[in-house]
Amino acid sequence: MSDAPVEDMTFEQAMAELEQVVGKLERGDVPLEASIELYKRGDALKKHCEAKLNSAEEKVAQIQLDAGGEPAGLKTVEGL
Repeated sequence: MSDAPVEDMTFEQAMAELEQVVGKLERGDVPLEASIELYKRGDALKKHCEAKLNSAEEKVAQIQLDAGGEPAGLKTVEGL
């Protein structure tokens, strides 16, 4: 696992570490205090991944397609 700040991670880095955290917690071989810290780290990683996904969804939603289905520009999306 990484000691890198979660906010500096790419989506892929955060997701890979989140998978490691979940694996350790599922095995149940981690002491209670360490489990609590892992859970906190996992929660931060999950929130970071969700934010990255939401940002990507917003960018995709802004793409306008022309009559042929090709990207033609960007539009403003309200409510995202």
